[in-house]
Amino acid sequence: MEFLHAFQSFWTVFVFVVFVGIIIWAWSDSNKAEFEEAARIPLEDDEDVVITTSNKENSNG
Repeated sequence: MEFLHAFQSFWTVFVFVVFVGIIIWAWSDSNKAEFEEAARIPLEDDEDVVITTSNKENSNG
């Protein structure tokens, strides 16, 4: 029973450390440009997607 409590404590600390690591990774400056680019995807025009798919259809047929 004592092993179970120790494991639960270890698991809680481990998950907390992983959570803090993800937060630090997400807020780091090295990822800022990538996240800003991803945030602009919904605001971009869909023309590029239509042209890309129509070119693929023409080249396959």
